Amino acid sequence: MPDQLFSDLYRDTDGLTWAPVEEVRRRGRQRTRRVRVTGALAVAVAVGVLASGAAVLAGQRDATPPLPPATVVPTTPDADPTVSPTPPAESSPSHSAQSSRPPTSGGPSSRPPSRTVPAGATLQLADLPPGFTMSQGRVKTDWTLETAAVSCANKLPALSVGALADRFAVFDSPTDWLAERVTRHSRADAVTSMKRVRRIVADCVPGRPGDSLSILAEGLGGDDGLLVGGEIKGIPARWLFVRQGDLVAQLRLDHQTTPDEARRFATSVADRLCAGTDAC
Repeated sequence: MPDQLFSDLYRDTDGLTWAPVEEVRRRGRQRTRRVRVTGALAVAVAVGVLASGAAVLAGQRDATPPLPPATVVPTTPDADPTVSPTPPAESSPSHSAQSSRPPTSGGPSSRPPSRTVPAGATLQLADLPPGFTMSQGRVKTDWTLETAAVSCANKLPALSVGALADRFAVFDSPTDWLAERVTRHSRADAVTSMKRVRRIVADCVPGRPGDSLSILAEGLGGDDGLLVGGEIKGIPARWLFVRQGDLVAQLRLDHQTTPDEARRFATSVADRLCAGTDAC
């Protein structure tokens, strides 16, 4: 009985068509050539990799140059030491360049004076004794010292110098009335205006018997304050002047006002003037 393995092999290959001998040989030769070509390529790649690595190593060795041999420089005892040249000094800016720079700020302000007098710079009802009320408009009678000075026999200078603005306030009471005028000047003109008050009082030549002007008190308040008393055409009067910075206040007070009473008024006037000037 034949072996089972050979029986199965015979059965499976009974219907096969075998290739000719020449075809089998040709396929064998092709397979051999492919194996040889693949091996040659593998060898070429390996050789290239080794050659590249050797070149890199050789380049690294050549990158570090050999140190030169040490040389000894003979010294000459009589040789002068070498003096290094002095570097040129930095040029300083010229005087013209310095003068062309704009001056730095920090000096006194040259702000132009204000052209108004605020309402808060005049007396308020809270500053006056009980019974006063604020009147609307100006007093019909010209009550200022300038008007009284017109009665002097000689010509006198104007009292107000360089007035830039003014404001009036009038107060009534059951027995009397009070008027105030505040004028704004430059600081120098305000000082000059106070000097004019003293000059008018001192230089006035009475135009008729019984007329008079005099300074009753000074240093009453503010930067400068004085009380002027007078009698013109038989009518007694009192004028209070107070300067605070560039503001000058002139008040018509009761003709019986004493210097102590005028001082209390002057203190209130000076405090109110501070609302209209930066001198306080």
